[in-house]
Amino acid sequence: MQNFLRKNRLAVIHLAFWILYFTFFFYQITIPRRGMEPDYYKALLDAISQVIFMGSLSYLNYFVFLPRFLKHRNALRYFGEFILPFAVIIACNIFIKRQIYLEDIGNGKSYFFKQRFIFLHSVYSAFIVSFVAMLRFAQDWFDLEAKRKEIENEKLVSELRFLKEQINPHFLFNTLNNLYYLAHTQSPNTKEVIAKLSQMMRYMIYEANNETVPVSKEIEYISNYIDLEKLRLEDDFPIEFSITGEYQHLKITPLIFITFLENAFKHGVESGDSKSWVKVSLVFEEKTCIYKVSNSKKNSEFGSEKSGIGLKNTVRRLNLSYHNAHNLQINEDLDSYNVTLEINLKEQ
Repeated sequence: MQNFLRKNRLAVIHLAFWILYFTFFFYQITIPRRGMEPDYYKALLDAISQVIFMGSLSYLNYFVFLPRFLKHRNALRYFGEFILPFAVIIACNIFIKRQIYLEDIGNGKSYFFKQRFIFLHSVYSAFIVSFVAMLRFAQDWFDLEAKRKEIENEKLVSELRFLKEQINPHFLFNTLNNLYYLAHTQSPNTKEVIAKLSQMMRYMIYEANNETVPVSKEIEYISNYIDLEKLRLEDDFPIEFSITGEYQHLKITPLIFITFLENAFKHGVESGDSKSWVKVSLVFEEKTCIYKVSNSKKNSEFGSEKSGIGLKNTVRRLNLSYHNAHNLQINEDLDSYNVTLEINLKEQ
C-alpha cells in the first residue's frame, strides 16, 4: 500500500483535493439561511455540476494550455488562448446553476443573475484553476527529485563497483606474494594453495559482482582465505575461527569481511614469532551479524599503516551499503588490534 501511494502520490493528491472541494462546497450551500431549510437534492446537483465544470476547466488548462505556456514562455499568448474556453465553461456553469434553482428565484436565489455573482464566481474559478495548475509544478518537482535520486543511486552504484574492483587487485597482490613464497621454498602445499586461490577467484568473478550474496558464500570465501594463511604459516600457528548462530537465510554485500582479515595477517603476524596470533569470530543474532577480528601487533609501526586504501575503501562501502545499519569499532591497545563490525543484514 505504501509503495502504491509513493508511485501514485500525485494522483492521490488530485483525488483528495476534489473530494475535499466537493465536501466543502456541498457544506457551504447547505447551511440554513434566513430560517429556510436547504434543498439537499438541488444542492447535490449543484455540487456535482460545480466539480464537473471546475474539473473540466482545470484539466483543460493543466494538460493543454499550461504545457504550451511552459514551452513558449509567452504569458500574453497563454491568456489570449485560455480566456475564451474559460469564459465559455464559466457561462455554462452559471447557466446550469440558474436552471437548478430556477424555481427558487423568488425565494432569495436571484443573486445568480447579478453581475456581482458572475464576477465573484469567475474569480473563484480562476483561483481553483490556479491551484490545480500548481499541482503541475509539484509533479515536475517530483519528477525532478526522482531523477536526481536515480542519478545519485547510479553514482553510488558506480562508486561501489569501483571500490569493490579495487579489492580484487589488493587480494591478488597479497595472495600471489604468499604463492611466490611457497614456490620459492618448494612447499608441498603449493598445489593446494593454487586450488584454494582458484576457488576464491571463481567467487570473486562470478558471484561477488552481485549487489548481495548469501552469507554462507562470504563465510566460505573468508574460510578459504584463512586456510591459505594456515598453509603459508604452518598448521600450528594460533588462528581461531568460530561461527555462532543461524545465517543460512541472510544476505550480505560481498567482500565486506576480507579487508579486516587481510590486515590482521598483514600487520599482526610475524614469521617465526610464536607470540603472533589471530582470532576471528562471527555471531548471528536474528538479522544482526557481529564480526570480530583481533590480532597481535608485530611492531610499533602498525598504527601508522592501519588506514591503508583497503580499509578506507571498505569503510566507504559500508557507509554506502549499510548507511544506518552498521556500527564499526576499531580499537588498538599495547599488544593487540581489534575490529568489531555489527551489521543489520537482509533476509533472502
